[in-house]
Amino acid sequence: MTTAAVDGVSSGTGDDARGRVGAGRGFAWMLVVTGAAGLLAAWVITIDKFKLLEDPGFTPGCSLNPVVSCGNIMKSEQAAVFGFPNPMLGLVTYGMVIAIGMALLAGARYRRWYWLGLNAGTLFGVGFCTWLMQQSLYEINALCLWCCLAWVATIVMFWYVTSHNVRHGLLPAPAGLQSFLGEFTWVLPVLHVGIIGMLVLTRWWDFWTG
Repeated sequence: MTTAAVDGVSSGTGDDARGRVGAGRGFAWMLVVTGAAGLLAAWVITIDKFKLLEDPGFTPGCSLNPVVSCGNIMKSEQAAVFGFPNPMLGLVTYGMVIAIGMALLAGARYRRWYWLGLNAGTLFGVGFCTWLMQQSLYEINALCLWCCLAWVATIVMFWYVTSHNVRHGLLPAPAGLQSFLGEFTWVLPVLHVGIIGMLVLTRWWDFWTG
C-alpha cells in the first residue's frame, strides 16, 4: 500500500482555502493505533512501577529471564529521568496522539504550526526512546517488552507524521524526496525497527543462541 493511500492525499484531505491541512483515514487510524499501543505500554509499566514502590520484592509479569527483565529497568535511575516515572509522560503524550487521530477521523484540519508541533513532539519521542534503548542495552543490560512496544509505536508515528508534513509542503524538501515518501514511507520505520532488532539480537547473541 502506498503512502498516498494511507494518508488519503487523493481523497480531498489536503489543504483548504485557509491553509489548514487534513489527513486521510488511514493516517488518522495510524495515529490512533500507535497512540493506543504506546498508552497501553505506559499504563502497564506505570501500574507495575507503583506495585514495585509498594513492594520492593514485586516481580513484574514481563520479567521473564535475566535479559527480558522489566523489574531491572523500572529500578534504574533512567526510569525516572524527569523526577517521576517515565511512563507517566507517556500517559499524557500518547493520549494526545489518540485525540489528534480521532479528531482527524472526524474531519479536523490543522494549520502548519500545529502539524510542525506534532512533528516536534514525535521527534522528541523518538529521540528519547533512542536514548532509553541505548541505556537499556548497554548500561542497564536488560530489556522491557512493554518499552519495546512503545519504541515501535513512537518510531512508526514519527516517520509517518514527518512524511505527511514533507509531502504537504509543511516541511521543505526536494521533489525527489517527496516522491519517494509518496510511495515508500513504510520503508523507513521498517528499516528503523529492523536496526533496533539487530542491535538487540547481537547484544545478547550468546543468550539467544544458548
